[in-house]
Amino acid sequence: MPGILTPTATVDLPTVRSISMLTPLEWLALGWKDICRAPWLSLAHGVFLTLVGLAILALGHNRFWLMAGALSGFLIVGPVVATSLYAISRALERGEAVSWQTARSTWSRWQSGRGSQAGGYWCLVRFGLLLALAATGWVVVSASLITVLSPVRIATPMDFLQQVVLAPDGRLFTLWLGLGSVLAAPIFASSVVAMPLLLDRRIGVFQAVLTSWLVVVENPVAMAWWAGLILLFTLLGLGSLLIGLVLVMPMLGHASWHAYRALVDASAFEARGPSAAEEEGRSRGL
Repeated sequence: MPGILTPTATVDLPTVRSISMLTPLEWLALGWKDICRAPWLSLAHGVFLTLVGLAILALGHNRFWLMAGALSGFLIVGPVVATSLYAISRALERGEAVSWQTARSTWSRWQSGRGSQAGGYWCLVRFGLLLALAATGWVVVSASLITVLSPVRIATPMDFLQQVVLAPDGRLFTLWLGLGSVLAAPIFASSVVAMPLLLDRRIGVFQAVLTSWLVVVENPVAMAWWAGLILLFTLLGLGSLLIGLVLVMPMLGHASWHAYRALVDASAFEARGPSAAEEEGRSRGL
């Protein structure tokens, strides 16, 4: 069928859809709508993530690479942190009531089967560890680049701003940005729909990551546009002394769920059932 990438017979994968350039804007609108439907629950995630970011700044303000590493890891592992936001959007999509139990059960009892099987909870943990490893690799490479090529020692964010970002020739900053883009691209391609897919369906990490790559291959321009929007809003949040992240993080988290739903048809895979706590609440009529 035109516009749909069919998985190979050797690996059982969901079907990937093609989208238009305007579709990512629809995801942002749907993400904002989810915030309006569950404001306190969504914004609580934003407040928590902002407080974590502020703590990183407070602890690492005079240790630039420590702070950069923590913030980079925090942002790259963001898809894992936003898991309960995906669960909230899924519940709203199904017409279910959402509460603190929806978020809590995402991190506790919904993940039945903690074994190594493809559908088990630890696939989420393994994926998070892979993202954390990627973040660490970027920080090591970035720090090495700046340390070797910078004419002066970079110890604080102000040093980085003055000696790298605002340097007269700008060559080091251009090289740093280019290297960051090269390293960030495969991370984005591996995670753009992987985490919502792992939450929604009993599927392995390799299948989820490969599906995510297929999404990018099928929609290269639209996915580049989506990556640009994520970067733009994240920079706006960071540039507001992190206060803007209170709104930005839940909006992007909810929007990422809608991105997954628009890009992937995983109906052929077994859905993750309700948590034990949710079933217990239903049996009691709660």
